[in-house]
Amino acid sequence: MANLNKLHILGCYSATPRAFTNPTAQALEIKNHIFLIDCGEGTQVQLRRQKIKFVRVKHIFISHLHGDHFFGLPGLLSTFRLLGREAPIHVYGPKGIKKAVTTMLKVGHAWTNFPLYFHELESNTSELIFEDETVEVYTIPLKHRVYTNGFLFKEKEGDRKLDVNAANEYGIDTAYFRNIKKGKDIVLENGEVIPNEKLTLDPPPPKSYAFCSDTSYSEEIIPIIKDATLLYHESTFLSEHEKLALQTGHSTAKQAAMIAGKANVKKLILGHYSTRYKNLDVFQEEAHQFFPNVELAEDGKEFLF
Repeated sequence: MANLNKLHILGCYSATPRAFTNPTAQALEIKNHIFLIDCGEGTQVQLRRQKIKFVRVKHIFISHLHGDHFFGLPGLLSTFRLLGREAPIHVYGPKGIKKAVTTMLKVGHAWTNFPLYFHELESNTSELIFEDETVEVYTIPLKHRVYTNGFLFKEKEGDRKLDVNAANEYGIDTAYFRNIKKGKDIVLENGEVIPNEKLTLDPPPPKSYAFCSDTSYSEEIIPIIKDATLLYHESTFLSEHEKLALQTGHSTAKQAAMIAGKANVKKLILGHYSTRYKNLDVFQEEAHQFFPNVELAEDGKEFLF
């Protein structure tokens, strides 16, 4: 069975923290990475509750500079310092995040004892901001009251897998298996060339996760998130408050579902709920009318994909 990725919902409510809910923060486990996505107040407490090791967090992605999405970051970085962290941290976020965070650390005499790198974003078009041998991360330009990006995390296509049965049928010695795994064709003793495709199996389809919070309804993101395995799209309001959603730069559950359908994603997760609503089930009910595979984010919930 292929290894599954895991999305940890650390917080999924809008506006002010409450005793039983937290503002936006997520931890994404993908290809041996743990990426922190947004960092509202209380994030480090939620990380501890979900037993996510601080030392494994090396890249932090901040969507925008509203407090409920990054006010937990200076505290988290300060805690890293107190714990004697040495590994570097990379922070990706809007222009201005370096000044905002470093000012707080400096005035509190809490400057880090580990390398801290800021990658400030300004582009209004999607761009590749992180890449290694297994994962790519792209920005998703969103429409909010301030400059905002979502993030698309994409697995790279894996290596083809050795088809042992096929190799045995052609009488290929195990000494050649390593070359087959590297994608090479094999020449038999009689001179016949066996193409690599006949000796290997397709790798599992790459998976992807799209994070979209906060944003007004915007079909411009559809080409970027098309066919995503998992989509988190904010649904601050229900349709009865669509005018308020437009005024504040947010979306309704219906609008999130419409984006999911038009982008042909596999699963939609709703979140960033306004605290005016007492029953979250109505969000799922509204979205279900327009997209079949909908789940609700909840603080502490995990999604495998």
